[in-house]
Amino acid sequence: MTKNSVTAYNLSKSYGETKAIENISFEVEQAELFGLIGPDGAGKTTIFRILTSLILANSGEAKLNGLDVVKDYKKIRQTIGYMPGKFSLYQDLTVEENLSFFATVFGTTIEENYDLVKDIYHQIEPFKKRRAGKLSGGMKQKLALSCALIHKPEILILDEPTTGVDAVSRKEFWDMLKKLKTKGITILVSTPYMDEASLCDRVALIQKGKIMQIDTPQAIVDSYTDDLVSVKSSNTYRLIKDLRDYPDFNSAFPFGQRVHFTNKSGNININELNNYLLQKEHKQLEIKKIEANIEDCFMAQMK
Repeated sequence: MTKNSVTAYNLSKSYGETKAIENISFEVEQAELFGLIGPDGAGKTTIFRILTSLILANSGEAKLNGLDVVKDYKKIRQTIGYMPGKFSLYQDLTVEENLSFFATVFGTTIEENYDLVKDIYHQIEPFKKRRAGKLSGGMKQKLALSCALIHKPEILILDEPTTGVDAVSRKEFWDMLKKLKTKGITILVSTPYMDEASLCDRVALIQKGKIMQIDTPQAIVDSYTDDLVSVKSSNTYRLIKDLRDYPDFNSAFPFGQRVHFTNKSGNININELNNYLLQKEHKQLEIKKIEANIEDCFMAQMK
């Protein structure tokens, strides 16, 4: 039987009259890469702050490796690595000084656990004498991850680690997470980028403080059975308006220069749709059926 590293049951948290999360429940298996996928304000950071014992839930309970986040918070803080969404290292300290400081806090040294961080740290080691505040966004993320790992945590919790980072650094970061997973570390990561969902073992789609679906990325995509078409014309703004006026309209969302369209019946007649848009005098019209991605599935569940 697979051991669960993280268990959350009916977690709720409110700030005044604002409900940040409501009855959140999920489990994360040992050495699993689990993603919380949702936009800003969905409740991802609140969940992570509860799991890391930084704030208390109003109700519900959570355990990390069998330890209660309220009763056993001191033990939990010794066994987890946490990387908050905002860069929170000491900007006036150098790269080397930051890493040494965090190692000392947890009663270890850089040398003792260097093997765990070497694949990440060697990329920023040439800049080890540079102050952290002078690093690029990608370098800051690598330093923050190194500091979160230097005490050899059993569970790694990363809050939107690739937000604001260039595409190359994003790919490098996820490659690092895959390597860490092979070392037996359980990883929880949150992201607003839907394309990163496919890089996780399982994901929870979250919106407005509620989990809409938990499954593997492929299973979520496979659960989308209605017709979906991609439509393009010379006037995207007017295209969206006309599609939303189409009989049997269900959804029309922009995806770059194209619009993803669905109808209520779930069966789209492309010829009828094409004739309708031609009557609306759309030029350079392109319509084709496509397979849904995670973002399409997310948008479908928001309705």
